[in-house]
Parts: sequence; C-alpha cells; structure tokens
Amino acid sequence: MHRRVVITSIGVISSLGFTLEKIFNNLKDENTSFEGSFFDSELFVSPINSFDVKNFAGHFKDRRYLNRGAQFCVASAMEAVKKAGLDKQLLAKAGLFLGAGPNLDIGGEFPDVKAGEIDRKNLMALWMLKFLPNTAASVIAKLTGIHGENQTLTTACSASLQAIGEAFRKIRDGYIDLAFAGGGDSRLSKSSILAYKKAHALCNGTGKPEKAIRPFDRSRYGFVPGEGGAFFLLEDLQHAKKRGAVIYGEICGYGASIDGYSMTAPEPCGIWAESAVNSALREAGLASSDIDVVSSHGTGTLLNDTMEADLIDRVYGEKPPFIIALKSWIGHIAAACGAVELAICFTCLKYNYLPKIRNLDEPCHAGLNFVREEQSYPIRNILLENFGFGGQNSALIVRKYNRLR
Repeated sequence: MHRRVVITSIGVISSLGFTLEKIFNNLKDENTSFEGSFFDSELFVSPINSFDVKNFAGHFKDRRYLNRGAQFCVASAMEAVKKAGLDKQLLAKAGLFLGAGPNLDIGGEFPDVKAGEIDRKNLMALWMLKFLPNTAASVIAKLTGIHGENQTLTTACSASLQAIGEAFRKIRDGYIDLAFAGGGDSRLSKSSILAYKKAHALCNGTGKPEKAIRPFDRSRYGFVPGEGGAFFLLEDLQHAKKRGAVIYGEICGYGASIDGYSMTAPEPCGIWAESAVNSALREAGLASSDIDVVSSHGTGTLLNDTMEADLIDRVYGEKPPFIIALKSWIGHIAAACGAVELAICFTCLKYNYLPKIRNLDEPCHAGLNFVREEQSYPIRNILLENFGFGGQNSALIVRKYNRLR
C-alpha cells in the first residue's frame, strides 16, 4: 500500500523573498527584481541582491568549492533543515535529492585562458569541485549530518522538480521515511548569458526590464534568466504526525519523460510532455477536471509556450483550470525553477491566491483560462509543469492537506 507524502518544511531563497509570507506580500505589491544586465545592455536579468551563503550556513571552509548556483542549493537546504525540527538521529536517516545545473561561469573561473592552458599559481588544488554537480549535496550532507539515500539530477530545467518527484516516490514506496529535496541555480554570469544568447532563447531589445518576459503573450520573444533555490522536507504522513510536524501540503502525483526530439526545442506537438502530465494524474488518482491550477513552465519563448498551451488545451478540454506563469515574476531559474516555483505554489495554497501572469496582454491561445488579474480562489490541487533542454519533461501534483482523507 502506498504511503501519503507531505511537506513539513520549506526553505526558499528567491527574488520575491525568503519566506512564504514575504513572497505573498511581494506578489500582492508586484515587487520584482528585473533589471538590465551589466554584461549586455540589450538583455535583462532577475537577480537576488545582497545574497551571502554565510548568512544561511555560517562560516565553512568548503564554501570556496561552491559556484553561485550551488550556494543557493546550500542556503535553501540549510533553511529547510533549520525549520524542520529534526534531531541528529532523524537527520542521519534522511534522504537528500537535488537538482543542479552546470557551472557555466567559465570566463569568471578562468579569466586568463590562453591556448587551452588554465594552470596558474593561484588555481585551487580542487578547482574541479566547482564544476562537479554533486558538490552541493556533499556540502549539505557535511553541514547537516544527512546520510541517507541521495541523488543529484542534472536534467536541465526539469532537474529540481524531478529531484522532488524521485524523493516523493522513495517515501511513498517505503524505502525511506523522510528526505530533503530541491535545488538551486544561477545563470547570471557573463558566460551563462552568452550561452543562452547564442541559443536565441533570451529576451532582447529596449524597454523596461519588468516588461520583458511575456509568457503566453503573442508578442513574447524569450525568457529572462534568474537565480535562487528552494528545498523541502518530504515526509511520510504517519511519521510527520507522530512527531507533531507542521504540514504545508501533500504531494500526490509525479510524472517524467524525455522527448528524444531536439537538443533545445521541445517536441512541437508536446506528445511526451503530455505523457508526463498524464502519468502524474494517474499516480495521483485524479481526473484532469480535479486540477484547479496549472503552474505552467511558461518561459515566454515562442516554441515552449505554443507547445504548452496546446498541451493544456488537449489535457483539460472543456474545463480548463486556472493557468499561472511564475517565471513572469522571478525569471527562469534553470535547474532550480521547479523547486522555487513549488515554493510559490505553496504560497498560493496557503493564501488561496492566484497571481496574475505579468505582461499578458494578448494571449496566444484564446481558449485557455490564463490568470490575467490576481484573485482569491479556494485551491485544492495544483499541477506544476517543467520542461528542459534536451526534451526533459516533468509534472508534479500537490494538494492542500486534508487530515480527514
């Protein structure tokens, strides 16, 4: 018999705030951090200003091995651990599942590369650790005393949502009782921005930065890169009840797939992305009509938004759910987008609140229920979608916790 899996701690580092309360207030007040990039006057970014991992993890010597994305991993994980209220014995048994991206800050790490030669007198002996995807997990485990099952997933923009989904299944199927899961990422370095610019994925042009990213709008022309991280404590319901934990919500379904179509573009018809969504619905035992809100991937790129809008139309048919697009508030956080967006989804659940899709003036699909003005709504079930480079697809369903079920 499958076990119920609940969320009992949330640590989030986002441009909207570091707590659910702060995130809610900034959504209500429309406070965002979009600004021009100092690398390129025609590009925009969504940074987290004044961030220092020491404020979350204290002084630790292994900090030097963390790239900026890994620092967001560590900071948000430490927040989740602090808020969880677990003793050392429970921490030791906990799992650790995270989504991470590559360190693309090549120019920042090696500013003087000539003819492929990177060696220099001040090069760290273990410089490679800044480029290994599991470095963040190793640091988190060392700082917290976590020793259970672990995975580091690097499935592009789907990574952190898949990490949470894998942790969910491990607990649901009885392999472990609790696990910390999430991710962190940053793509605001000069090399990272160059990579996405070369791929023609970014918003570019003139105008106000806060108007740049336009998910599902006919005038959309690319995404704005962001940064941040979020971690969650997933726990078997009975285990959580026994220790008197606060329950934020319940995870009830997960699905994943891969397109096998293109290294960057989604499969145009969304066949395999739809398969991931339907798998999550089946696992949750829900019909599409049971979903109140779809938290879309909503990058603001031409190809993703067309594919995703058509997918939603097919899956939900005559009863389209509300559709939100959180990247219009925080930018695209790459490997960490699923984790940070999930934290915002829990904000929506807590406050029965639907944030509008910013800059959606002329929807690309007339038949869908895009949230164009903020509103209150008694949310029960949210389905979160993430689709990444290489055709990586994931979907996760969370519901408001009902102790009577």
